[in-house]
Amino acid sequence: MRKKILTITLLVLPVLLMASGAEHETGRYFAQTGRHTDFVPRIFNFLVFAGLIYYLVASPIKDFFRGRKEGIAAQLNEIESKLQEAKDLQKSAEHAVVESELEAKGIVDSAKKEAALLAQRMEESREKDLALLEKLHAEKMEYEERRMVKETITSVLDENITGDDIPLSEKQVVEIIAKKVA
Repeated sequence: MRKKILTITLLVLPVLLMASGAEHETGRYFAQTGRHTDFVPRIFNFLVFAGLIYYLVASPIKDFFRGRKEGIAAQLNEIESKLQEAKDLQKSAEHAVVESELEAKGIVDSAKKEAALLAQRMEESREKDLALLEKLHAEKMEYEERRMVKETITSVLDENITGDDIPLSEKQVVEIIAKKVA
């Protein structure tokens, strides 16, 4: 409570002290200047002060804001150029993807055609090999048949005919050998 009273007294006391004797100061100012208030000189002093501040601070502030504006514009242009580059890269990437898809389809089609051609060649080669095997088999069968016939004839002749059954002279044997050689 004491603090409140002390605080209020400290705030109100200067106001009361300043309020006393105002007529005396006003009269002295009026006697010196011929005016009741100093409002006009204060406005003049403020305008001079504001002019000096403007003269000293205006161009650096303008330069600061102009530089800031140009810096922001440069950053904005840089961002826009990067954005345009990104869009261009995206378009080129999309174009590359489309080209890759077309190329992949072409490769798949080519591979299918090549596989079909390879299968056809393998089929032809298999048919040729099969025909060759059949031919070789037929020739072998023919050879075996001749050999069996020959063996059969030889065995029959060996069993039934002896050297005494066919009389051949030396002259006849030489003629037969000469005919075989020729």
